[in-house]
This record gives sequence, C-alpha cells and structure tokens, in this order.
Amino acid sequence: MKKFVTTMTVLSLSAMLLAGCGDSAKQPEQESSAAAEESGREEETETVEEKIYPDESYLDNLKAGDYVELGEYTGVEVSLEAPYVSDEQIENYIQRVLANNPVRTEITGRAVKEGDVTDISYVGKKDGVAFEGGTADHYMLTIGAGQFIDGFEDGVVGMKAGETKDLNLTFPDPYKNNPDLAGAPVVFTVTLNKIYEESQAQLSDDFVAGLSIENVATVGEYRQYIHDGMMEDAQRQYDMDKESAVLGAVHQNTAFHNVPEAMVERYYDRLVSNMTYQAALYGMDLDTFMLYGYGKEAEQYEEEMKDSARQAAEQILMMQMIAEQEGLTVSDEEMEESLAQNAEQYGYESVDAYKEVLGNEVKGYREYVMSGKVTAFLVEKAKITQTEHMEETEETQASAEEAEGTQASAEETEETKEDTRTAPETETAKESAGTESETETKSAGKKK
Repeated sequence: MKKFVTTMTVLSLSAMLLAGCGDSAKQPEQESSAAAEESGREEETETVEEKIYPDESYLDNLKAGDYVELGEYTGVEVSLEAPYVSDEQIENYIQRVLANNPVRTEITGRAVKEGDVTDISYVGKKDGVAFEGGTADHYMLTIGAGQFIDGFEDGVVGMKAGETKDLNLTFPDPYKNNPDLAGAPVVFTVTLNKIYEESQAQLSDDFVAGLSIENVATVGEYRQYIHDGMMEDAQRQYDMDKESAVLGAVHQNTAFHNVPEAMVERYYDRLVSNMTYQAALYGMDLDTFMLYGYGKEAEQYEEEMKDSARQAAEQILMMQMIAEQEGLTVSDEEMEESLAQNAEQYGYESVDAYKEVLGNEVKGYREYVMSGKVTAFLVEKAKITQTEHMEETEETQASAEEAEGTQASAEETEETKEDTRTAPETETAKESAGTESETETKSAGKKK
C-alpha cells in the first residue's frame, strides 16, 4: 500500500511531462510499440485539453505559507540499499530470451503434424472476392496455437511442402474483429512453403552473435551486456527511490492545512491520465492495467490515487515554500530551456507543438521545473546512508517474487496485446529469426 501510494505521488508530481510519462527505461529485452505510444499520447492530449481548472489549482495563484508550516527540511536522514543486480536476475533474463528464440529446423519428407511451425501463404475469399486482411505471404503459423478460425489449422495438418489446398471455412458468429464476416462462408487458398520443428535454444557464442547486438559476440559479453543494462535500471530506480525517500521525510516534518481541493483534483486527473497512458502502452484499459500491474480493483486504486493526489498537492506546496525560503527561483529563460529540451527529447517538431500537447497544463509547468530544483537541493542536503545488498530472507524473497510476478504479468500482457491493436481480420505472428525482438507479420482469419 505504502509503495503504491509513493509511486503514485511521484507520478503525480511528474504529470506535466505528458509525452514523457511513458518513456520508461528500455531494457535489452523489450520495447514499447510506437503505435501504442502514439495512441497513449493522443489520449493524454485529449484528457488535458478538455478540462479547465480554477486559479486556485495552480501555485502561481496561491501563497504557500497559507497552507504549509515547514519543519526540518535540510539534513533529513534516509537509508537505502545500494543498486544491485543478482546472478539469478541475469539468468532469468537469459532464460526468457532463449524461450522467445527457439531453434527452427526445416523438416522434409513428411506432412505437417500438430506442433509444427509452418511457413504458409494464403488468400481468403468471400463470394469469390479477396477480403481485406485475408491475404498473407510467408506467414509463420504454429499448428495447435489456435491463432486462426476453427478449421484453418486442421486443414493445414497433413499438407506437404509445395502443396496448395482450398479450405472451405465459416467465420464464427459473432465475430468481433469484423462483423461483416460474422457467419460468412469463405475459401482460403493455402500454399505450404516449409515445415519446421522448434527446439529450445542453447546459450552459445553463435546464439549471441545471432542477436545482432553491437559489440556483443560472446556469452561472456552478453552476460556483461545484460548486467550493465540491469544495473542502469537499478541505478535509475535507486535515484528515484532516493528522491522519494527524502521528499517523504521532509513531508513528514511538515504540517498542512486547508490544501485547495481544486489542486488535489487537478493532480488526481493528471495521475489518472498518466496511468491510462501507461496502460495504453500495453494495449490495455486502466482497470485491466491496474489489476495486472498492481493487483488493484477499480474502487481500491481510485481511493489510493486520491490519497496520492492529495500528497502530491501537499508536496508541491511544501516545495514551493522551501523554494521561497531558499531563493530557488525559476526564470522565464529556464522555463523555455526546459520546454525546449523536453520537446526535443519527446520528438516534437517545435516548442510550440509541445506546448499545444501540454494544453492547459502549461500553466503548471513552472511547478515541474521548480520541483526539480527543490528536490535536487533537498537530496544534496540530506544525510543518505547506503546499505549493502542483503542476502534474501524469506521476507525479502517473497517481496522479490511479488515484484517479479508484477513484471511477468506486464510482459505476458505485452505478448498478447496484438489482440487489441491488429486489423479486424488480422492476427500477429512472431518470427523468431535469431533476433532478440521478434517481428510481427500480418495475417487473416483471426480466431476471436
């Protein structure tokens, strides 16, 4: 509960960076889809632009001293475990990569059977006319995976390489991907190009070379590459945890009264929008994402988001008060420089284009710049004790397993998200051709 609220508060305070909220650190293993990112960006834009908040929801129109009584804020003491990557984490990562890149061996001299991976080309026709999304060339279909409508994979079983066959099939009714095809009789003309058997890949220098990672050609170099990438993520997380811990300690020493509800509402809306963006990166709605990622039902996470939004409003007022005390001002030049940097970082054509996406939240952008200055000041003044990584006890192991389960849920969702983003008659196929990130190809006759 505490960790969830802390995470939500940090996200709330960063909510002005609309295009950047989903720009998570890329691990060597996976990347977010550009299409989903663009979708999330559009959703963010719409959310920001459709609501206008009253003046009292922005710091520029408030006196922080009316709401905040500062306690001790310099020299607060926090203790954090040093960034660490275990051999087990590296090994688990490698095993996932091996599982996602099975070895394919071409089979000749026999017909297709269950479990084979087939290279097929096909054309789907309704009333003699090819329908949209019903044609593909060299599509990799695993027999038994249930990717296509009933009867398609069964029809491929028994075919031999070079053979062409007509499959007379009927789309299910209802058929959510394309209602026009629901219950329709169709003919798929299928040509079997090749048959493959899959086996578990083995870690070797040849396998590593096939991943085509720059300056990585051996198993030893690959393990170091993974370690370095994970350590970067661990350091990034450590830095975030350090800032959160320091801000939390200062927050505990601070008294608040009559925090403007309009500001709390604004941060709550921004937080919901932020998390909705994150969900879109995985092709999910917010309810599904929160359930998979945090194990939170809607009523539960909404209440916790409200608590987090209130904490965020308190913290921004607290930081404004500290900024006034310490003379940490934000000039117009600094504002424009920050806007320009973020516009470039997130791929906007100009600062004006970025401001357009920020919409009404450009009013609160100074809060973002100010919070960065104050956070850096507080961290610099804090007394931070760094502890060494502890060997896992039953409690820490349970915590690690919970975190790994959350990541696994997100990864499983990533693997299945094509169901929500492919064309009505298409299905995503994974081609494992010695590359770490598998490519997607278009197909037809999607089952669902």
